[in-house]
Amino acid sequence: MMADTATADHVIHHVDSRDHVAMALRDLVSGETLTLGDRAITVRADIPKGHKIAVREAAIGEDVCKYGWPIGRATQAIAVGDHVHIHNVETKLSDVETYTYQPTADVIGHDMGAGTFMGYRRKNGRVGTRNEIWVLCTVGCVANTARRIAEKAAVRFAGRVDGVHAFPHPFGCSQLGDDLDHTRKLIAALAAHPNAGGVLILGLGCENNQLAKLLESAPDIDPERLRSFTTQNVEDELEDGLAAVEALVALAERDRREPCPISDLVVGLKCGGSDGFSGVTANPLVGRIADKVADAGGTPVLTEIPEVFGAERILMARAQNQAVFADLVSVVNDFKQYFIDHNQPIYENPSPGNIAGGITTLEEKSLGAVQKGGRAPVVNVIRYGDKIGPHGLTVLEAPGNDAVSSTALTAAGATVILFTTGRGTPLGFPAPTLKIASNSGLAGRKPGWIDFDAGVVLDNTTMDAAADDLMALVVETASGKQTKAEINGEREIAIWKQGVTL
Repeated sequence: MMADTATADHVIHHVDSRDHVAMALRDLVSGETLTLGDRAITVRADIPKGHKIAVREAAIGEDVCKYGWPIGRATQAIAVGDHVHIHNVETKLSDVETYTYQPTADVIGHDMGAGTFMGYRRKNGRVGTRNEIWVLCTVGCVANTARRIAEKAAVRFAGRVDGVHAFPHPFGCSQLGDDLDHTRKLIAALAAHPNAGGVLILGLGCENNQLAKLLESAPDIDPERLRSFTTQNVEDELEDGLAAVEALVALAERDRREPCPISDLVVGLKCGGSDGFSGVTANPLVGRIADKVADAGGTPVLTEIPEVFGAERILMARAQNQAVFADLVSVVNDFKQYFIDHNQPIYENPSPGNIAGGITTLEEKSLGAVQKGGRAPVVNVIRYGDKIGPHGLTVLEAPGNDAVSSTALTAAGATVILFTTGRGTPLGFPAPTLKIASNSGLAGRKPGWIDFDAGVVLDNTTMDAAADDLMALVVETASGKQTKAEINGEREIAIWKQGVTL
């Protein structure tokens, strides 16, 4: 038991005056007293760091608020000082909903000043942040072949381009309908990505995902920078593959970085392994970057549709017009129906790691997650496998899974990904991926994974100063500085599988 009194400014974080809860910035011990404004709050149970303490009472069935919005309803009476978590709060989510377009008055961004990065401008006008050779495959049967070609080529042609990487996957055979379409669209979109100075696509020959049809579906691939062949039709696929890569390297090594405006930057926004700090440090910090990019004419892309459930009205109110609002409603309710059709609750989230980190309901996770989108108006909504359109904040249909959604962000056109995390992960993806820790403990414990510590905003660093530092890192990364995942050789893709396998 602790008898001393601590000021809440240094012990708990209270986001909004309407909130029932505040977040513990350290472990709280039952019996200690905190001062919040002119009130004394006695802690009624041991509360782990990152978890919630009640600063207002809530009756059974009453909404419990955080960030100024409900995160669920109380399942038992909550007194001031109680630990607020899964034992006394439950989700309110249950079904598809009806929405009304009620745009907010202030959805227009404010110019924060444009800048430049050193990028690779492609023939079609798109700008890459890397000049790599990518080896792709139509089907999992030649996935290891793609990997072996890339590994040999990376050694043989080291230093001539930014890297040679294979992105294997297990799909493309025995797929039907949407599953087959998703695989084809994703591979075709990756083949046209501006971070690839050259692309080799391997086919097997007998797969459902036929190479010729895949190429027909991707007219925006630069034919000069593409090589492809069916492995069943060649004598030595490794030598043919290495010869193809050598020809691509000869073209790509002539490319040079040049100053490009931030309006050419496409930034993917992603969170994985969130904790109680994510919604007050890393996610709002990334939201500042999204605003900077959008205000400069660039394109931030927000995804993970199941992780906007409960916070979707915030995004819908920022829809640029009625058509964008209707597209948002459709993508949200379609995803809810996807869960219902598979006999799953739409609130099957947060994960065990999220819960251990202090997140109680999907609404709480979502209210933190949507902050990555900043405050810019939503100008476009795109479906899985589609590419970005107009400049400005875009919402992309994809699940919350880290690898699937980050692959979808890359396929949509993201040339840098900002990945916030409270628990940590070594994963990396085709586009350079900056890992942003929500707490300084993680940043200190995993320096080989984490690129930026957002936990500093809970100390003596302002959110504006941290945003300036992070934006500088984004520009450096877009200009060629390697991320920790790149240094560690972490490069993965994953494709969203929804349907029947023969």
